[in-house]
Amino acid sequence: MAAAKRALNVPVYLHRDDLFIYERAIEMGRMFGLAVEPQPPIDRFYTQGETIRFGSCTTTVHHTPGHCPGGVCLQIGEGQEPGKDLFVGDTLFAGSIGRTDLPGGDYATLIASIRTVLFAFGDDARVYPGHGPATTIGEERRSNPFLQAS
Repeated sequence: MAAAKRALNVPVYLHRDDLFIYERAIEMGRMFGLAVEPQPPIDRFYTQGETIRFGSCTTTVHHTPGHCPGGVCLQIGEGQEPGKDLFVGDTLFAGSIGRTDLPGGDYATLIASIRTVLFAFGDDARVYPGHGPATTIGEERRSNPFLQAS
């Protein structure tokens, strides 16, 4: 995070519920064998439903806890339109979901976030995970084994 802030000169955003993780980044990195430098201060905390504008885009913040308590998904649109592009981090993947076995993770909360927040965007919404291929809400609703009705 610190290297990205230095290189890009951009603000650091975080949901307040993830501050305890952010403040322990060095220790968490060590758990995975990574050397992590001290993190820069948070410039701004996300709030549910807030709108952030950059260039010609509008971003709306949606709180999606589960993978971590402060998980957020960013809905991106052009101009004033809310958009159908969802940047979901580790909340949802093509054919899978985010881990819930790390500090603050909770499986039931993650599934509820996906079903109540992400599914509400409709089947044609495009999903861009933090890693792996893009997908759509419709594809995940139909085929993701973690999201099949029980």
